[in-house]
Amino acid sequence: MSPSARPVPGRSRVLYRRLAALALALAIIGSPFVAGPLAAASGKGPDTVADVAEKVMDAVVNISTSQTVAAARSVPTPQLPPGSPFEDFFDEFFKHRQDEEGQNRSRRVSSLGSGFVIDPSGFIVTNNHVIADADEIYANFNDGTKLKAELIGRDTKTDIALLKVTPEKPLTAVKFGDSEKLRVGDWVMAIGNPFGLGGTLTVGVVSARNRDINSGPYDNFIQTDAAINRGNSGGPLFNMAGDVVGVNTAIISPSGGSIGIGFAVPASTVQPVVAQLQQFKEVRRGWIGVRIQTVTDDLAESLGMGKPRGALVGVVNDGSPAQKAGLKPGDVIVKFDGRDVKTVRDLTRTVADTMADREVDVVVVRQGKEDTLRLKVARMPDEDKAEPGQGADDPKAAPRKTLGLELSPITEDLRRRYNIKSSITGAVITSVESGTDAADKGLKAGLVIVQVGQEAVSSPADVQKQIDALRKQKKKSALFLVSDGQGEQQFVTVPLD
Repeated sequence: MSPSARPVPGRSRVLYRRLAALALALAIIGSPFVAGPLAAASGKGPDTVADVAEKVMDAVVNISTSQTVAAARSVPTPQLPPGSPFEDFFDEFFKHRQDEEGQNRSRRVSSLGSGFVIDPSGFIVTNNHVIADADEIYANFNDGTKLKAELIGRDTKTDIALLKVTPEKPLTAVKFGDSEKLRVGDWVMAIGNPFGLGGTLTVGVVSARNRDINSGPYDNFIQTDAAINRGNSGGPLFNMAGDVVGVNTAIISPSGGSIGIGFAVPASTVQPVVAQLQQFKEVRRGWIGVRIQTVTDDLAESLGMGKPRGALVGVVNDGSPAQKAGLKPGDVIVKFDGRDVKTVRDLTRTVADTMADREVDVVVVRQGKEDTLRLKVARMPDEDKAEPGQGADDPKAAPRKTLGLELSPITEDLRRRYNIKSSITGAVITSVESGTDAADKGLKAGLVIVQVGQEAVSSPADVQKQIDALRKQKKKSALFLVSDGQGEQQFVTVPLD
């Protein structure tokens, strides 16, 4: 018998069996069928981010600002009876004291934030709220250099600002990455100046995308659990390749410290803003002149669309690109310049990012069918243009009750009572029966019904006529276009049962 085939006696045999079992277990763990899940379960993130951090750390700067704040008057001027002989004396005395206090007690207030260099020549990106109202702005670099910064431009709607410093030699700069490729669970790294401590690095994952926190019209935040605190504002959010995928902007925290919920403006939003600030020192957004609303389930059914999608046009401004292209209230925009429009925010951001004077195709759903319109985008004005008129009213029509609504023609008395513009026509709601579907939908006295089933109405009789027609068509609900007294319009569906 060969030595290798010799029986294992006593304790050695037990030990042999245990070692054999252990070897089998290790073989199973190493099997390709289970290695992935087990490895994922035991993983704790990247082994190190030191190489990436070393490459980008010098491009991240601390932003320090200062401003002069005048002291408030400590003692108010006494209130004296009119014509008092002491009135002039007290006015002069307290005015003189206030001037002295203002000179003596005015003070400099400092604040700290973060930023990052995007061009070796000295362009720096930060948050607008970091440098807002500052008299002086300085960029403090990792090597101890401190340079005075010039404000090139700002955009309050995305909270982005662009600064410029004049360095003696080219600076270390970072580049933007593709934030659209980020997935929930991807590792990210934040570098900034939390609590004024200086350059600090934290690591976490993307915990959500496309967050709307109601901070502005173009909210599309990346949510991350990488620790972001006060002072991190304006700092970069990096992917594991060292590219900037976001600008850290906001946190949710009762205490002001990180609780694992931080928000960054994605690079896809920041890049076009920065490019325009560099070129024009301002942001020139696209504008088409419509007011839009979300397509709900019942609106989609009323519009013959199937599932909800797109952005429903409620108002088309007079003389706007949308009006010139032929868009109408009730159209649902489902594609703009080749990009699918799934929500209202999709359209808002896409139009804003489109350069003025560019011609684009707009796909709309109208009366249940798709149509393509050609539209020339204009530059967004400072204020919305006046709303369009809606046609002529019918003052001779009689009041009427329907679907829990009491309707009346628009008389001069009702225009004054509800402050309804002269350009608005239709049937005014004078009361709503409580507990009805109309009340649940938010309809109330003073609103004007201007369309029913995408047909214009000018009297209560017109409203009833359209409702009767919809019932004959076996429709489950009526689509109303309603306007307040100032011309703000929205679509509302009311069940016909």
